[in-house]
Amino acid sequence: MTIGDLLYRRAIAPRVTATTKRQALTVIAEVAARTFDIDAGEALVALTAREVMGSTGVGHGVAIPHARVAGLNGVHAVVARLEKPIDFDSLDGEPVDLMVALFAPPNVVSEHLRALARVSRLLRQGEVREQLRQAHSADAILALLVREATSSAA
Repeated sequence: MTIGDLLYRRAIAPRVTATTKRQALTVIAEVAARTFDIDAGEALVALTAREVMGSTGVGHGVAIPHARVAGLNGVHAVVARLEKPIDFDSLDGEPVDLMVALFAPPNVVSEHLRALARVSRLLRQGEVREQLRQAHSADAILALLVREATSSAA
């Protein structure tokens, strides 16, 4: 499984305007709802509940919010590049401008954890983060993530 297996072009939001964590999560929930045919409210509640347990801001301007939502047939991703970094209570205290959210059905555990690990490994690479910050279209972001995921899996 690569990020390319989890991601659809229409699940990429390359220019999100948000000033708070809640606004950013709301946009992600709405993109997920449109793309994966799930309930946006349920997705937002699940994302918010996960954030209450601890921030998914992993550092270097990256957050990997994740949630379990009924109605999915597997793990799926939403990518958002924020126009301006926002406070996300990240582990390193840095504001977040890159978000890769993962959504999984409630009964899928190992696949969800593998997806989290893959996304985390990919976004630990400084060069990948910078290229994502420079990518200004969904097509460019998708091509970059698929290429990087494929080359790092090899």
